[in-house]
Amino acid sequence: MDRRARVADALRRLAPRLPEFESEATIDRALLSPGLRNAAPETAARLALLAYARHVFTEYDDLLADGYDRDSARHFVLDDLNAALAGWGAAPIPEDAPEAGEDPADL
Repeated sequence: MDRRARVADALRRLAPRLPEFESEATIDRALLSPGLRNAAPETAARLALLAYARHVFTEYDDLLADGYDRDSARHFVLDDLNAALAGWGAAPIPEDAPEAGEDPADL
């Protein structure tokens, strides 16, 4: 099984209701991110899913553009991020947990 198939399998387990378009975009992010090239498929899938949801389904990028630091922006979008994850059947990020991994775009 190639890496794309292993990441896709892991992503299906992590987010069973993720639509096909979002799944393909997330897999592409996991495979193209230099910081995730050597990560276990489950780790690559989870971090890519978080990054994809954060950048596409929240105001994260707008907050960064407005001058918020990364940690503050992540705090402010956590509810929207968790709503997207819940809609896909994925585990949420607990509010009191340290950041659940780095954004693959930053790796």
